[in-house]
Amino acid sequence: MNIIKLNAIESTNLYLKKLAVEKDTESYTVVTANYQSEGRGQMGANWHSEIGKNLTFSILIKFDTFEIEHQFYLSMAVSIGLLAAIRTHISSPLFVKWPNDILADKDKLAGILIENMISGNLIKQTVIGIGLNVNQEQFPATIGKVTSLKIITGNSFDTEPLLESIVISIQNFVGYIERKEFQKLKELYLKSLYRFQKPAMFEDNNGAIFLGKIVDVFEDGKLVVEVKDEKTRKFNLKEIKFAGRNN
Repeated sequence: MNIIKLNAIESTNLYLKKLAVEKDTESYTVVTANYQSEGRGQMGANWHSEIGKNLTFSILIKFDTFEIEHQFYLSMAVSIGLLAAIRTHISSPLFVKWPNDILADKDKLAGILIENMISGNLIKQTVIGIGLNVNQEQFPATIGKVTSLKIITGNSFDTEPLLESIVISIQNFVGYIERKEFQKLKELYLKSLYRFQKPAMFEDNNGAIFLGKIVDVFEDGKLVVEVKDEKTRKFNLKEIKFAGRNN
């Protein structure tokens, strides 16, 4: 893998997307920075990271034939790959919170932002931004329930080998897409999905709170929640959250 290390940048995703446009950049090129002034999460949310304490990086992945209708399998592969790499370092229960946040028990440990470059009905390449809380111990109270590897284990981590292990793990799970093993990938995702098939309180984007349980995730990313009388409702990103959670 080709790793480009930067001290400070607006956004590793923006940098890598620009690089991929300007010249032929090999798949699994990684850009990492000690600090991002405009680090972003899903739907434009900010990503808070103390300088030099965490991993904030982006990965470029190229595809030959990856249909846009299957795009959420990429989110599955990346989140499972990240989770699998983290799992080798901590014993706390780890989950994927739909669509692709990583939780340690109930606290957010990592976030993922995927930006696809499309030609016709194919995803030709994608830039995946990842923020992983590694050695940071203090976080703003305004960002909700978060944690880090150091908080969980009490140990400091060398971020360089950790980064390499994450990229290798993600590449392994993206292999399921390249082999079109979509069902197997979905099974792995659902197995790790937070509160899957377990009753939970949800809040929709109208502020209504209701009891339901997650029963499926469609390939377009919609979350399927079973509500009363075994009826189901489907939700896009930001249309639903767990009641009581800020993130």
